[in-house]
Amino acid sequence: MKEKVLKYIKSLQARIFVLFILVGLIPIFLMKFVILENYETQAVDQKHELIQSQCQQAAEQLSATSYIHGEPSRLVETELSQIANLYNGRVIVVNGNFRIIRDTYGIDEEKYIISEEVLQCFEGTDTSNYNYNEEYRFLEMTIPVKNAETHETEGIMIVSVPTNDVNDGKEALGNTVLTLQVVLTVLILAVAFYCSRMLTRPFGKITKSLEGVRGGVSEEEISIPDYTETMLLSEAYNRMLQRMKIQEDSRQEFVSNVSHELKTPITSMKVLADSLLAQDDVPVELYKEFMGDIAEEIDRENKIISDLLSLVKMDRKSSDVNIQETNINQLIDLILKRLRPIAAKSNIELVLESFKPILAEVDETKLTLALSNLIENGIKYNHENGWVHVSLNVDSKYFYVKVEDSGIGISEGDQEHIFERFYRADKSHSREIGGTGLGLAITRSAVLMHHGAIKVYSKEGQGTTFTVRIPLKYVE
Repeated sequence: MKEKVLKYIKSLQARIFVLFILVGLIPIFLMKFVILENYETQAVDQKHELIQSQCQQAAEQLSATSYIHGEPSRLVETELSQIANLYNGRVIVVNGNFRIIRDTYGIDEEKYIISEEVLQCFEGTDTSNYNYNEEYRFLEMTIPVKNAETHETEGIMIVSVPTNDVNDGKEALGNTVLTLQVVLTVLILAVAFYCSRMLTRPFGKITKSLEGVRGGVSEEEISIPDYTETMLLSEAYNRMLQRMKIQEDSRQEFVSNVSHELKTPITSMKVLADSLLAQDDVPVELYKEFMGDIAEEIDRENKIISDLLSLVKMDRKSSDVNIQETNINQLIDLILKRLRPIAAKSNIELVLESFKPILAEVDETKLTLALSNLIENGIKYNHENGWVHVSLNVDSKYFYVKVEDSGIGISEGDQEHIFERFYRADKSHSREIGGTGLGLAITRSAVLMHHGAIKVYSKEGQGTTFTVRIPLKYVE
């Protein structure tokens, strides 16, 4: 448990650190993309507006002269050359017949040009395109040249301008943003490391407390109310500590009881054997008596060991349970058949009352052991000429076994302890009949293994009733 908590705390610190990094770095890397894209868009839009404004002035001069109809104009030529030289671009003037009458590159004059953009412009709509690839980026636009009087489009201007300056500005801004990214990344790493340490510091207190548990069970509880999580974790740790203390006390008590119970028959045998060895010419009658006592102590030792082994098997995982569909009526009939000779010795009436045939998914061996203990106890702790009644019933989910006897009963103070290991309600009588104090502990373990329940009702001198409830269907 301690190792799991320590591993969880270290994992929590790592997750907080990673969370801070992701929350901080993702916006930084997105920031570069957003800033550069916005810069390029805005730079191109500004350049477009500036060029369009100057070209609009040139178009007005074209419409004010007859240059579009072939009449030379030094003013127009100068204006077109200035635009081309200023932006290191190309200006083409097209007349109403789609013929190029001026090309500042001097390449396509007297040629004809027809395109979607040209047709749209002749219809009176300006067009603008930002074309780019890995090697070249340029801005291309068309401006209509309208007649000053009729306002009809009688020609167009086609302007093509490279955007190298935009690319250069974008690269320079990218380098600046990269430097900012590096600085912010280092800063965020430092903040993430600091915050992860600060936020998990209360968990460190728990770590320190857990590391202090070197062996056995710690006596000190912890209280760390810094966060709800640490408060819950410390409370869970304290509950675990209490359970460990209870288990440790139970284990020590169990070991002590086992040692005592196993030692008692051995001590008796040692005393009897020493008595025989200390005497010369032991009479045969005394020898037989002592050997009979030794044999009884051996049987008692064997009974204790067998019950301990049964209890160990009960404590194993549910994977050791051998579940099969079993006829419960037949199972109890066999138990009573085996126990009738024992009941007959004290003239005890043994009766079975069964209401319905019952099939259930159980471990036949373990359930037989559990019910045998209950019925056998009813016989052993009974009066001469008494009775033991066993009844069997069923509903849609469970079957019920009730074992009633007319025996000596169990005091109210003992009833809450009778399922504990090695506990005897009537110690003198239990010794007399050879009880080990493990029978009811075995019965309870077998019933719980089947996810059932067992209850006891008793009064001293008025008999005892045990009721057992077991599910018809076994669920892992």
